[in-house]
Formats: sequence, C-alpha cells, structure tokens
Amino acid sequence: MTTMWQQVLAIDAKYNTYRTPNNPQFRTLYIRRRSQLLRESAKAGFDPQLRKQYLKQRMQLLTDKYGASISLSDQSGSLWSRSASVRGSRTNLDMLDDSLSEIRTHRRQHSRGSSSKLDLMVEDQARLVPTREAGASKAMAGGTSLSENYAFTGMHHIFDHHQRAVTAVKFANDDKSRIACSSLDKTISICQVLPSPATVVCVLKGHTKGITDFSWSLSNDLILSCSLDATARLWVVSSGACARTVTDPQRAPLHACCFQPLNNNMVVTGNTRGLIQVLNVSTGKPTKGGQGKLTGQVLCLAFNDSGTLLWGGDDKGVISSFQYDMATGKLTKGKRLVVCEGSPITCISFRAWVSREARDPLLLINCAVNQLCLYKITSSDGEVSLKKTFSIKHRKETIRSSFCPLMSFREGACVVTGSEDMSVYFFDIERKLKPCVNKLQGHSAPVMGVSFNYDESLLATSDAEGLVIVWKRQQDEGAPILVEQT
Repeated sequence: MTTMWQQVLAIDAKYNTYRTPNNPQFRTLYIRRRSQLLRESAKAGFDPQLRKQYLKQRMQLLTDKYGASISLSDQSGSLWSRSASVRGSRTNLDMLDDSLSEIRTHRRQHSRGSSSKLDLMVEDQARLVPTREAGASKAMAGGTSLSENYAFTGMHHIFDHHQRAVTAVKFANDDKSRIACSSLDKTISICQVLPSPATVVCVLKGHTKGITDFSWSLSNDLILSCSLDATARLWVVSSGACARTVTDPQRAPLHACCFQPLNNNMVVTGNTRGLIQVLNVSTGKPTKGGQGKLTGQVLCLAFNDSGTLLWGGDDKGVISSFQYDMATGKLTKGKRLVVCEGSPITCISFRAWVSREARDPLLLINCAVNQLCLYKITSSDGEVSLKKTFSIKHRKETIRSSFCPLMSFREGACVVTGSEDMSVYFFDIERKLKPCVNKLQGHSAPVMGVSFNYDESLLATSDAEGLVIVWKRQQDEGAPILVEQT
C-alpha cells in the first residue's frame, strides 16, 4: 500500500515553498530524493499503523518548523489520495492559491529585513499558473517554477577532441541525439550523444584555417561551414565528403553563414569586408542582386522563419536588416540600428514568438559590451526596438546565445547564453526581478557556443579551449513535459 507514502510526499511538496527559498534547485532535488526514499520504503512493506504514525509525526514536525499550513484529513479518499505524487498535485490550483496566500501572510508578518527574498518567492510561485491569455491551459500548468524547470542533474558527457576553441555547437534540427561542433583547429566534428556512451561519429576536414560558423540544413543531410580561409564548404553528413567549395568573391575571411530556411539550395555568407552574399549551392555562384553591405566585418546572420527577412551584425555594433526576395534571391536593404558603437555584435537569434505571454517576434543579440539584448521586431522591413537587456561578461570573444526551444504552459520564457566568466546563464525574459534563473559552471574558459536539443533534455556548450560539455536537464521520471514546440 503506497497511499500513505504518497500522502507524506504531498505534505513535503506543500511545504516546499518555504524550503530554502533562495535555492530552488535544492527544493527540486529534495523532493526528488524524498520521492525515491519513500518509494523504496513502500516496497519494504512496513506495518500500516507504523506508516500512519510516521505520517502524523512528519506533519507535526513540518507544522512546528514552518507553521500550520494544511489541515490533514484522515479520509483516504481526500485531497491526498488525489495528489498521489508531486506531479499529481501540480494541477490542483486551489493548493497553489493557498500557497500564495500563505506566502503573502508570511511576508506581512516578517516584512522587516526580508522583503526582497519574499517578493522573489511570491513572484516565482505566481508564475506557476499561466495568465488569462492562456486560461485554456491552466489545467495543464506545471507545478514547478521556471527556475526549477531549468535545473540540471549534471554533465551527460564531455568531448575534448578539439585542439582549439570550439566556435559553435549545434544540435541537428528536430534531433535530440546529434550535435556538430566547429573549431578553430580547422575541423567540424559530428557527435552522437544518445544513446550512451557518446561518440564522435566523424570529423570533417578540408578547411585550411579555423572554422568560424556552420549551419545544419533543414533535413540534416548537409552542413554549411565558413572559415578564415575565405571559403564556404558544403558537406554531406552521411559520408563526411565535401560536396562543394565556394571561395569568397573578395577572398576575405568569412565569419558567418546560414541556409535560407525555406530553400536550402540558397545560402548566405558574410565576410570581414562587410559583404553579405547570397549563393546558389547547386551552381556555386552568387545570385543576381543577392548582395548587401554592412559598415564593418559581418560577424553573424539570422533569417526569420519565413526567410523573407535577414539580419546581419558587424564588429562596429550595428545591426542591419534586408528583405529577401524568395523568387530571385535578391536582397533589399531595410533598417539599420546602432546597438553600441564600436562593440561587436557576435550573435543574432530570431524567434517568431517565445511563449503565450510573449507573442511578439523577437531578436536575441549578444553585444560585446557585457550585454545580452532582446529586441522586439516592429515592422515588416526588420526594424527593431529594445525590449530588455541582461548583464553578462562579454568583451572579446564570439559569445553566442539561443532561445530555449520549447514554450511551456507556465508564465515566463527562457533564453540561454555563454559568457566570458566561464559560466552558462539562463534568463527569464518576462521576469522583472532577478531574471537569472540558473547558472551552470563547469568550463575553465569563456563559454562561446550554446545549443539545446529540440525537447530540451540536453544542452551542449563549448568553450575557448576546445571543450564541449553536454548537460542533462532534470526531469520528473515518468512524467511528460507539458510543452509545445514553437
């Protein structure tokens, strides 16, 4: 009979709000460990009366420590039998409302000296239920805060086969098991991270200088790379062979490249002389009118999902937009924005909408002025306006960031970024107070690349010394993640 242990776990979950309010990861680990111990104890088959006695003693201990919070009923068919586990109690909105009321009462009673901590607790717990705009999904709202949702159990695998900085790491599209890594050691490696043990499948060799960027094709059968050797190469993933090499028309080093999202026969490159070039990979030739010009070295490129808008960032701190003609591949210059004069733009990411509460199309931008910037797209020609900034350590390296790929039924939305302080940061773009919801430490050099797989079960990060770490996100065993892919 496991019902009594489930009741004990429900009580622990109820009081979890008060447990180490400034360390949500510990709260999650505590409940998971309690669940494991209780399941093991249930298998031992203790006397039912002993179980009931333990339940009462546990309730008394929690009441003495945290104050009266629950009136426990002896009826086995009550709330506790319905809340058979932490996951089962997540959909009980009444319990959530009670928790919020208790926190606010506690805040009023202890307002002096601890108001900021309790404000953060209230804000964190309030995010458990979606806003009225997502009312239809309230029944599926998760019971963990956003910070708990991005807790990690540790390192899934570490790759150290690259000899120099890994400039970018990316999971294949809609594939949670394959990553590719580009390096200044002139190679690209394709790695299989699931199932364990993780392995290096193949290494793509051909560039004569360091590789600065790469991109997977939509079907993951091709990889496009660009290099300081002034060439872009198209690789066949299945064989590891180079299908085509295209030399930059100005023979200038290339720092950025990407596929046109709806026509992978077209690719775009950006060089150190400010030239953006649209290329037909079948012919290896540039398209007519498919050129754009930035004020400085092109360091990053990003399309919108429909492929009609292209943004480029340069080393002068400027972002420029271009309208892309789907029929001809022609680029028409749009808007220009100075983010911070003289501070390089090292990464641009586009997202049509991030969550049910953040429905505007957004650009996520790394600027080497110690900032990660979020911009709202305001016009059809790519004009943007600043929405929010986040502080990170970033002055010299090519630091990259990414939107977290899933949209959950809770409030808030996360982005992840590398940093020169050797850490990986997660920011909630909707949180006003202390937006950093997690920080991963494990690298011994500036973290340059970050990439989630499509279901967010694994995160890959790369650094300036050639190390790639694959992190495993913590998930409740046996429970589906109630999310939608954007």
